[in-house]
Amino acid sequence: MSMKKVLLATRPLVPPWDEASKNFAYFLAKSVTGAELTVLTTPEKITGLPGTVTQEPVYPSAELGFGAKLKLLRYLRNRRGDFDVTHYLFTPAKRNALIIRNLAKPTKGKTIQTVATIREDLYSPDELRSLLFADVLVAYTDRSKVRLEELGFSDVRRIYPGIDLDLYRPREKDRDMLDEFHFSAEDFIVIYPGEYSRLGATDLLVESLMHHFNTHPDSALRFIFACRVKNAADVAKKKEVVAALAAADLLPKVAFSDTVFDMPALYNLADVVAFPVGNMHGKFDIPLVIVEAYACGKPVILTDLPDFEEFSNPDISVTIPRGSNEAFLKALHTLESDTLRRAELGKNARAFVERHFDLATTAEEYGKLYASL
Repeated sequence: MSMKKVLLATRPLVPPWDEASKNFAYFLAKSVTGAELTVLTTPEKITGLPGTVTQEPVYPSAELGFGAKLKLLRYLRNRRGDFDVTHYLFTPAKRNALIIRNLAKPTKGKTIQTVATIREDLYSPDELRSLLFADVLVAYTDRSKVRLEELGFSDVRRIYPGIDLDLYRPREKDRDMLDEFHFSAEDFIVIYPGEYSRLGATDLLVESLMHHFNTHPDSALRFIFACRVKNAADVAKKKEVVAALAAADLLPKVAFSDTVFDMPALYNLADVVAFPVGNMHGKFDIPLVIVEAYACGKPVILTDLPDFEEFSNPDISVTIPRGSNEAFLKALHTLESDTLRRAELGKNARAFVERHFDLATTAEEYGKLYASL
């Protein structure tokens, strides 16, 4: 029996591997067996892919501007009879869904959409039904699978997103990265791998840091805003954060990173990973930053969002009420003082990821799905 020819329809698949949908598609391409995969890249080929993967330089660069989207549409239209399975891995929007359905939907084979998040904050049920057009939908969580079925979709699977557990694993703090941030190995380092202008965590974090250092001026706590600047709103919010911390004379104790090429090293620089967000609008149902932090053996502070219930519990993480500076600081102080608790949470978190988010398992499930269509 010949292997299925599968197209992974994605944004430009190029490094740095610091964006969740790209990371997932790249790891999937590296790991799925029993199928001939095609991925969409730039003229600069990516490394680390097996010989069964074909790289198509559809995009002129890593930027996904209007011209690049036209090139993607042209490619999908010209090749719509060439694949047994077309697997869409980008977030659907009204325009791209309409164009693909009417101009570039495959004339051969089956289609899959991995639905990383259901944007019910943006779209009505009828709009969601028009955005999700594939033969099979794959949800990231059981919660989302149930919601898609409630919307009337009949063939919905749940496959947890996997990560590379050899890449994301516990290791020592990187000395060069410590020097880059002007921190030391003895510092109690906390990172926030979130966003400046979305998710509702930035103001809470700034206020919490100010209160902490007002009451604990000699604290060894050091904080990293590990947030990529994606747009003008992020630029403005970061400027506001820097100004507030500078006015409080806290910049020596706080660092900022944008694009980081070695994310495992960044997670492993931390003693605790903070993700005290107020909402998950626009983010994956399972933020891979949480899973990656777990895999590196790091305790994570989360908020009590219903979105997190499927992959958080008191054995692997710390949950606090949304918007509570007091609860956030209490969790930080407890983890700083209780090294045994930190170690226990980190060990349990790593084991949890090994059971549920191993890329090998995810790739096996997708391989079986491709073969079944």
